[in-house]
Amino acid sequence: MIVVRTVLARSAPLLACLGLLGIWQIGALILNTESFPTALEALRAIPSILGDKEALINIAASLRRMAVGFALALAVSIPLGLMMGRSRAVASFFNPLLMIIYPVPKAALMPIIMLWLGVGDIAKTLVIFLGVSLPVIYHSFQGAKAVEEKMLWSGAAMGLSAPQRMIRIVLPAALPEILTGCRTGLVLALITMITSEMIARQSGAGNILFNALDMGQYDTVFAMIIIVGAMGIGLDAAFENLRGRLVKWSEPRFDLPLSFS
Repeated sequence: MIVVRTVLARSAPLLACLGLLGIWQIGALILNTESFPTALEALRAIPSILGDKEALINIAASLRRMAVGFALALAVSIPLGLMMGRSRAVASFFNPLLMIIYPVPKAALMPIIMLWLGVGDIAKTLVIFLGVSLPVIYHSFQGAKAVEEKMLWSGAAMGLSAPQRMIRIVLPAALPEILTGCRTGLVLALITMITSEMIARQSGAGNILFNALDMGQYDTVFAMIIIVGAMGIGLDAAFENLRGRLVKWSEPRFDLPLSFS
């Protein structure tokens, strides 16, 4: 019985995907419209995309932008969130600014950023950076805020300076919460990457998708959606594996930021 439950638990994501494809196939056959290809037609278009050198270059460009934007966001957001969590003055200064920026869809900033920086990689990377930063700041803030004062007092009694206490006490204690924010940010990085490439259409997976839509190649459109979804699942699974190794004592959380106060 235990073995059966384990097998079902591990196969649940695959069964869910198969079920979704089945519903898609039936729905497309019922509607019978050119703009909504069947799941089998979309799946058959995937090898031709992955076998096209230009398409692979575009997808690689997307992943490069995503990696750079994600890395820059972590480098800025984690220290900022930790300082906000441990300093009331820093939190009071940045909290209103972040609350103003948070509700604005990051893709809506793309036209303005394009006016300033053009339509190249810098503009798209900046949009990814903004999309990732807020959840990472929020969770870093919450993690640092939850650190017990007794731990910091003990560190001070041992002669640790404020920066040393931040690195050796606050950062490890807040790491589970930080990694939760990073996982949320990873998903948002993928979303903002595709959105920015659909607006500023030069290269990337979003560019392939939108060009196919313009030319009425609907099987390619849905095939690219499947590819992007598979990329998201793969990246999330890899990050969750890393998170599990770093903080085995922590349970994953999926809440989204609502307030920095």
